[in-house]
Formats: sequence, structure tokens, C-alpha cells
Amino acid sequence: MRRLRALFALLLLIPLGAETFSYTWIHSLPKGVEKDYYIWRYLRQKSTSKAQARRIIREASALNPSLKKAYRKKTGLRPPAPPRRTLRRLSPAQKRELARKKALVRKILASPNPRVAWLKLDPKMQLFVFKHAGTKGRKQLDYAISETQWQRLSRYRDANLMIHYVRRDRLPGLSRILRFKPAKANALRYDYLMRMGFEALDRGQTDLAEYDFARAVSKASKRESADRALFWAWKAEDDRDYLKKLVKSYDINLYTLAARDALKLPYNLGITPDLPPGKAPGFDIRNPIHWHRLKAKIFNPHTDLNTLARKFHHAQTVGHWTYIKTKAGKDIPQYFPMPYRDYLAKFPIKRQAILYAIARQESRFIPASVSGSFALGMMQIMPFLVDHLRKVRHERIDYDDLFDPITALKYANTHLDYLTKWLHHPLFVAYAYNAGIGYTKRLIRRKDLFENNQKYDPWISLERVANYQANDYGKKVLANYVIYMNKLGHPLRITDLLSVVHRPEFTDEFRKKQ
Repeated sequence: MRRLRALFALLLLIPLGAETFSYTWIHSLPKGVEKDYYIWRYLRQKSTSKAQARRIIREASALNPSLKKAYRKKTGLRPPAPPRRTLRRLSPAQKRELARKKALVRKILASPNPRVAWLKLDPKMQLFVFKHAGTKGRKQLDYAISETQWQRLSRYRDANLMIHYVRRDRLPGLSRILRFKPAKANALRYDYLMRMGFEALDRGQTDLAEYDFARAVSKASKRESADRALFWAWKAEDDRDYLKKLVKSYDINLYTLAARDALKLPYNLGITPDLPPGKAPGFDIRNPIHWHRLKAKIFNPHTDLNTLARKFHHAQTVGHWTYIKTKAGKDIPQYFPMPYRDYLAKFPIKRQAILYAIARQESRFIPASVSGSFALGMMQIMPFLVDHLRKVRHERIDYDDLFDPITALKYANTHLDYLTKWLHHPLFVAYAYNAGIGYTKRLIRRKDLFENNQKYDPWISLERVANYQANDYGKKVLANYVIYMNKLGHPLRITDLLSVVHRPEFTDEFRKKQ
């Protein structure tokens, strides 16, 4: 028995990736992140030669840190840089015009009073000069312009660069533009308008904040972003017309759920399809290359997506079917699948809801998903975490085993067992799943977040999570969690759930020890 235990322990120490891949097979794969993943696997094999590594690395579509590290370890060299994109060449007339404008920049900066000379230019040329003046030159142009002057400038796209340089170069005079209203028909980007709105809220300028948020609505590239701007326009001035617009949104997100709470309306829970048993002929849900080829069809503008979806109208491919139907309908309607009920029904309701919420956000329930950083499977678990979890579970598995949806759920559940020892609120669990428990611990122990000591908390704390990916991920998973809790028969409102984030007795173990 001792020998058996020793042998089993020795087997567990054998690194993952015991499956081997040939150069010929890797070479035959279509270019994309899935091939990059298998190139990474190939570079880590002992049997792969340095010469093979030098050849295969040129077939990668992108060089993420994992690929670079594996290549350096195999060859002792840095991977070759990808070919540079060819820049659009200027015509002779365009070159002459650019040279003329740059000469004007030098003339303005060399004049006895650069500010006066600069302000005499038309707005478009003012922005060109400011853009090409350099850090020292921009300090020469630092001038407290008026709101009317700023509104003229804000009609042009380069006003965004002006805001960037004003912040970066710390120009006290021009920084006044951040307190002014831009023109109604401005060319400012969504993210700049939102940031300016939040800064106005901090200063107590709620009318300016509402103005900036309202202008941001039309600049949003996604419906959720527009809903976020509408939500904060409502928060700034308590105008219920914004709420009425929010509840008409087709998107189910944190902000539309909160609007329905404010108006005491029932939630739109989306569609949970009930597909017949069966599988798509010739398609392996666990094969990343099959998924790669299907994606190519989905994003081909000549594909009839509704016809393609019919091939995947089966319970086994519910993720693929809803993915295709979502693309076909341009996000209308919205689907919240609930696959693998036989496996998940044995877990507590809250665990089922968070697993579904994470799976929907991570992969849209696509079992063979591979991310750009090589997060694997339906639950998008990173290889280093697989290495850890397989020791916790006392199992030997290959990374490719994570493309089996039940295996992915088992490993995600084991990881959640650890996270939920410390974190009891789905928002904080989501942050930890995405950015790590160490990051989340530091985040929630800050005194300026999730403390209920600011006028717009807890909503403003959600916006101030500086890690953009974790910020966005936490909001989406939280909204998914509320939807799935309701679908599982446990009514839950987003406002009630967020009302306790400042109370450690309901949310986490870290703040209790302070």
C-alpha cells in the first residue's frame, strides 16, 4: 500500500501536457489563438528541437507572454518581432501640406507671444499646433481659454488629444476646459465624457455631470455603455426620464436592472432555451479547432446565420446555438442558457448561480474556448491554476481535458470553494475569479471603496475599480448572477444585493480582521 501511495504521489508530480503534438499537425492548423495555444504546448515539449521552435514560432498570430517565455526557455532567444504594418503613404500634395503646418507650429512657438499667436488661429489649426508642439511647446500655450473657445475646439476629434495632453502634462491654465461644457455636437470620445462627468460629480457640479453623461449616450459603441451613461445622468440630477429610457433598453445589465428596481418593475430575465437532445453532425464541442472554424463562418458576412444556427439546435451545443442567434439578432434577444442541469442541480442554489454567471461571461458556454492568454474551456481557467487545482483534486489531467464542460465545471467549483472561504459576495468573488484573490483583498480593504461613506455609493465604488477588465467583469457577472438566481426560483434584486457591499459580515473575511 505504501508503494502504491508513493507511486501515485510520483505520478502527480509529472507535469501536465503529457500529450505530445507533432510539428506537421501544428503546422496544418488554421492561424488563430487556438493554434497559438498548441504552438505553446509544442514549445514546452522536451522532444521539440530548437530548430523546430524557431520555425513554428513564425506561425503564431500573436505573441503573448506565455509564448514568449516558452520560446525563450526552449531556444535562449527572444521570439522574432512580427512584421510591421505598412503605413499609408502620403501623396506629394499631402506631404507639402503637412510640412506647411509643421512650419507654422515652429513659427508660433518661436513668436514673442506664442499664446496670442496660437489663439488667432482657427480651432482646427489650434488643435494641430497643440498636438505637434511637444511637451515644452504645450506649456508655452497653457492659457485659461473661455468656455466658448473650448466649445469651438470640442467640435473636432483632436480635442480628445488635447484633453489627454492637458492631463498628462499638467497644464493648469488649460485644465479649466475639464470644468466646461463641451459643445452639444462635440467630437469627444465616450470615455472622456464619462470621466469628465464623474469629476464634475466629485466637485458637486451635478448639472455639468448630467450634461456630460447625456452627451456620452450617443457616443457609446455598445448598448450597455449607453445604459451606463443614462444611469449616471439620472444619478446626477434625479431626472426619471432617464430611468424610463433605461427600462426600454434591450440589454440586460447592471444599470437596466437598477432602473427597474427604481421604478418597481419586474425584471426582464431573457430567454433560457430548451433545445432537443442530440449533437451537431461532424462537430466536436471539445475541439478548439472545430470552434475556430465555426467562428470563421459566424464572422463571415456572407454566412446566413439563422441557417447555420439550425445545425446547432441541440442541447449539447446550446452555447453555440445561442452565440450564433445572438450574432444574427445583433444582441436581440438575450439568452441565458442553463445547461448541465444533471450535474449542477446537486449544488446549492447560490453556487449554481455563480457558476452559470461566470460561464456565461467567460465563454458564453462554449466548451472549447481559448483566450488570448490561453485561459481554457468553458470556465476559462488559466494553465497555472489548472496545475494547482489538479494537485488539490489529486488528479492527473491534460490541459485539453478542460475542454470537457463537466471537467471545467468541476475545476471551477474547486476554485470557488477556495474563493468563497474568504469572499461571500458574488461581486467580490467575480473580481477574484478574474483578477486574483490578492488583488481583490487589496481592493476591498481600501478606505475609499465599498465603505458607504460617499454620496453615490455603492455605485460610485463600482466605477472606481481601476482595473478596467475586473471592473467590467464584476458588473457583468453580478448582473448574470441576479438573473440566474431569479431563474432558479430565488427572487433577488440588484439594489438589495449591492446595499450590503460595505458590510464585511455579509461579504468577506478580509475586512473583519482590520
